[in-house]
Amino acid sequence: MRGARAALLIAAASLAGCSLAPPESLPASPAAPVYKELGPWKPVAATPPDAGAWWTLFADPTLDGLEGKIEGANPDLAAAVARYDQARAALRETGAQALPSVDVGADAERSRASAGRPFGPGVAATDNDLRVGASLSYEIDLFGRVRNSIKASAADARASAQDLAAVRLGLQVSLADNYMQMRGLDARITLLRQTVDAFQRAYDLTDTRHGGGIASGIDVSRAASILSSAKAELSAVAADRAGFEHAVAILVGESPSSFSLPVADGQLAPPAIPVGVPSELLQRRPDVVAAADRIAAANARIGVARAALFPSLTLGGGAGFEAGDTGIFSAPNSFWALGPLSAALSIFDGGARRARVKISRAQYDEAAAGYRSTVLTAFREVEDDLARARYLAAEETDQQAATTAAERTRDLALIRYRDGAADYLEVVTAQTAALDAQRSLLAVHTSRLQIAVDTVRAVGGI
Repeated sequence: MRGARAALLIAAASLAGCSLAPPESLPASPAAPVYKELGPWKPVAATPPDAGAWWTLFADPTLDGLEGKIEGANPDLAAAVARYDQARAALRETGAQALPSVDVGADAERSRASAGRPFGPGVAATDNDLRVGASLSYEIDLFGRVRNSIKASAADARASAQDLAAVRLGLQVSLADNYMQMRGLDARITLLRQTVDAFQRAYDLTDTRHGGGIASGIDVSRAASILSSAKAELSAVAADRAGFEHAVAILVGESPSSFSLPVADGQLAPPAIPVGVPSELLQRRPDVVAAADRIAAANARIGVARAALFPSLTLGGGAGFEAGDTGIFSAPNSFWALGPLSAALSIFDGGARRARVKISRAQYDEAAAGYRSTVLTAFREVEDDLARARYLAAEETDQQAATTAAERTRDLALIRYRDGAADYLEVVTAQTAALDAQRSLLAVHTSRLQIAVDTVRAVGGI
């Protein structure tokens, strides 16, 4: 009998190392050696910021201060932190299955037996029954159900951590993008204020010439029209700028009613963003890493589902003290029991367990397909941003040349009008063309800043 028990324990110990989960592996990823859109136009390497503070590359103290407020004030980030805490707690809950379950309890009973009870001594009896003890239950993990459950929960927790990192990076990028668009509108406001002043002077000149009989009323109307249009555009841009300011306020956890940023003079320079090589993207971008962790979780759950096809083995035990009166904790009143050692196996369940195995395999296939899709999307987004950054840089150079020419044409047209060599229609046409060119230049520059911000998101942070 003792030999049989020893053999059973040896077999259980050897089987405890078994796992029915498939070997872990990731789908092949089509990672190229370098990004195609870098080509021979690879930008100068930027100095990496400290502690992941990528926004310091833009050298804007106001942006630095705003980004620093996200961690402690943004409600969306707080919600993501709470979800991560839930995943960590779920891991601890699952991990507890690998340890014995121990319960303690105490019972006290006083009873009176009837004098007329069958086969009794014919007298009433009053008895006390005091019992204090502990019980133990432990599942022997023969086929890896518990271990694979823990692996799945651990992978879920890692994925949740990456989800948190993705939310944090997304909020940082959203703040920077809104800030860059707001600063782009600041530049337009500055331009329009200067334009309104210039158009006002041109209107005053035309009105004076009209008073002297040199200019016609049509010229005055044209000057008034273009001046009013510039003022109206200034109001529209200011309204758009207010919307972006309110968005920044929400992202830093403040009420738009008590938050304001003054209109800034000057423009930021688009920095060079270090993008690394494609293979680094698979380890750095949070959504890619999270997708890989979810594959690991799905793989482990296949092992959990497979283990349900085999018997489960549970070891029980108990110990304590029992007495009818005082002296309960004395040695003669102690008791203990090792067992039962129970095994259970469902013989017929209508195919439910095998269906769960198929479900877990399909969930694994879904996670693997999601991983491949996430990887391809990540590569596409990086290549898109690199291409747009390169072409926008060339566009800005050409637009700067066009703006310079348009401003020169405007100045010459105004000189010709003052000298009486042209009518005011030529001035209005030149002024409108110059303003359009200046608007386009500011829009291209703002787009370059936005692409620099989005590149940080696409490569998964710096």
